[in-house]
Amino acid sequence: MKTSEKIIEYVRKKGQASGAELSDYLEITDRAVRKQLRILVESDILKKEGRPPKVFYSLKEKKETEEKYSISEEAIPIIENRFLIITSAGEEKQGSEGFVYWCKKNNLPIEKTAKEYVKTLEKYDKYKKDGYIDGTDKFFKTFKEVFVDKVFYLDFYSIERFGKTRLGQLLLYAKTSQNKKMIKGLVAEIKPKIEKLIKKFNIDGVGFIPPTVKREVQLMKEIEKNLKLKTRIIKISKIKTDIIVPQKTLSKKEDRIENAQKTMAVEESAVFSNILLIDDAVGSGATLNEMARKIRQKKICKNKIVGLAITGSFKGFDVISEV
Repeated sequence: MKTSEKIIEYVRKKGQASGAELSDYLEITDRAVRKQLRILVESDILKKEGRPPKVFYSLKEKKETEEKYSISEEAIPIIENRFLIITSAGEEKQGSEGFVYWCKKNNLPIEKTAKEYVKTLEKYDKYKKDGYIDGTDKFFKTFKEVFVDKVFYLDFYSIERFGKTRLGQLLLYAKTSQNKKMIKGLVAEIKPKIEKLIKKFNIDGVGFIPPTVKREVQLMKEIEKNLKLKTRIIKISKIKTDIIVPQKTLSKKEDRIENAQKTMAVEESAVFSNILLIDDAVGSGATLNEMARKIRQKKICKNKIVGLAITGSFKGFDVISEV
């Protein structure tokens, strides 16, 4: 029996195995085992789970291609480009593969659900113009005083029935997993639209809303670093308090406004013509509006303040507590 066959047989019996475990079992070097494992992963026979130093290998499930291709020709390109799911096991499944997985998990007919998915996207896409969702009216309906001139989302965080959008999934898991590779993938998707907005509104200053939860890898800092914008960055800081109260834990609009007022500061003296404020997700919009208020109070913006969120809520005051 070949070494590769022995590996497959062992993994089939055990369910999963590490490289070190296989090296001991086969009584060959770690390097030799990893060479065989790489070939088996590239051949779609095994799948790799985890990150070094904890990496395990298991048999890859066969794709049910007949079900995948039962999706209508109209729906396939839309699903391929826009559907993404991160499984409970931490696997990223895109396009038709992810859609079939989601349908099976929820006991839904694939072809019928695919048509319904396309119709649901069409409903929400009506709110998009030139690739942006205008959330300005929401701010005027939510707050007595509005300090931003325009607010845009790149997509909704979630939609009815199908849950988180592609950007919603990327945003949530890039932030919570602190996965730098996923953050770079997120930046690659949003960078062209951010640069387009900077050009459209003649932006000469960009501010990034700081995080309220301390993490080893901070999403907004990584986004700022990977965007590599040529526009000057406005310094906005999180004020240290004895007890950290994350925005997402606050359900009342007034509490969110107070939190933003007292825990964030604009440390900038230069004067700008037009400013772009970037946030990861806008639920209530309290933080974005309060940062714009502070900028107005410091008189460092002569003209427009434009707010941009990677994702936003569909309803009026709707707290996105996951992000």
